[in-house]
Amino acid sequence: MEYALTVSFLILIPFFVLILKQIIPKSGNLPPGPRPWPILGNILQLGKNPHISMTQFAKIHGPLISLRLGTQLVVIASSPDSAAEILKTQDRLLSARSVPRVAPYKLSVVDQHSLVWSSDLSNHWKSLRAFCRTHLFSAKAVESQAALREKKVFEMIEFLRSKKGKTVKISEIMFATILNTLGNLFFTKDLCDLDYEGNTSGIKHVIRKFVELGAMPNISEFYPFLDALDLQGLRKQTKIYQGQLFNIWAEIVKEKRQAISRGSSNKIQDFLDIMIYSGFTDLQINIILMELIAAGTDTTTSTIEWATAELLRNKEVMHKLQAELRSKIGSNAIIRESNISELPYLAACVKETLRIHPPTPFLIPRRAPETCKLMNYTIPKNSRLFVNVWAIGCDSKTWEDALSFRPERFIDSSVDFRGQDFEFIPFGAGRRICPGLPFARQEVHLILASLIHHFEWSLPYGEDPMLLDMEEKFGVTLQKEKPLLVVPR
Repeated sequence: MEYALTVSFLILIPFFVLILKQIIPKSGNLPPGPRPWPILGNILQLGKNPHISMTQFAKIHGPLISLRLGTQLVVIASSPDSAAEILKTQDRLLSARSVPRVAPYKLSVVDQHSLVWSSDLSNHWKSLRAFCRTHLFSAKAVESQAALREKKVFEMIEFLRSKKGKTVKISEIMFATILNTLGNLFFTKDLCDLDYEGNTSGIKHVIRKFVELGAMPNISEFYPFLDALDLQGLRKQTKIYQGQLFNIWAEIVKEKRQAISRGSSNKIQDFLDIMIYSGFTDLQINIILMELIAAGTDTTTSTIEWATAELLRNKEVMHKLQAELRSKIGSNAIIRESNISELPYLAACVKETLRIHPPTPFLIPRRAPETCKLMNYTIPKNSRLFVNVWAIGCDSKTWEDALSFRPERFIDSSVDFRGQDFEFIPFGAGRRICPGLPFARQEVHLILASLIHHFEWSLPYGEDPMLLDMEEKFGVTLQKEKPLLVVPR
């Protein structure tokens, strides 16, 4: 048996190599990069933290590098100039996407329904993005949501008061708070309980598993000719969790449609009402809500967790922020969103967190729909383009003492994260900039200010904050390897 398998494998090798030669584009004037291994390319050189590995490659080979991951050519920008080439100079051409191979839908379905993964900037995609911007993310819409965000943050504060002196996992409470904010924005109802830690059957678990599956290395991405086999079962698992997520709000959608058809409901209460009245199908509603909820919860949660950890480790910064809050808000007052513009040091702390710990270490990859030139290099058709936001934010050529948490660098600085300053682009830039940026900005500032204003924080058992483990866990979002456990007082 073993002999037969060995002979079969040896016979198949030439065919495998032939297939690779047909699939892999011939090398031309590609950006430089580390030498790839036969068949595997540079896969084994990425390690568990690819954003750090690629930063090291960029130091050796330059700000624009190329890697071969199986048959897939990947180009990575790791400097403000190279990022600007992709996100600004050639933004119109290089705004295409490659649909992840874990997606259980055909390309035509994704193009008609997805806000994030639509393969090109079609008129339908533009209309969908404009729809979400108008009803969710415009200045008027974000301002109208302020009372809802304040209500959910107040509930969070009251819950934390009930946990005074006890150890809590800050990410769990933040995730639940943000999820309930979105739940009320979309459905006019909470989606989970704040005291939810350890539950492995509800929506928080489903969302996290769904996001984790999207971040797992997928052999089908490296070798697309194996896609139909789904060798790791990732597409199958993704479909299961996606179905569970859709089922969570399926009954809500059904009830709203029935009420509208009976004429017993003619008042628009939430975003779901707007979508139904606008003629959206159930599949369109499901995909849009799935993308908005998955993106909005995970990224905002990780930012607040990193900010809290950095403040605990930097006592002087914490004291300055507390002093600003006491001075501008008062010792016992509830923070309102209208107060945020009066808190420049808070804004600086948030920016510094986003610089060192960007929510997505690589922006969602773009695709070259045709062969093009980039910084005098040839980029073959269908190459994927990544922007290493982590490398740009931690670059000592741009940022003095780059790895230190120093919010003061943003005081009296015009540098902002709205996509115009390419040394600081945690939300991206250009046509594909994160549409939820205005909402996320308000949410992060309000929650972080409230946490610091209402509580004194310490680590369990009197642990020294300077010894806090700040190891990163790479994924779609850059999370702490060890979740932050804290004690509110």
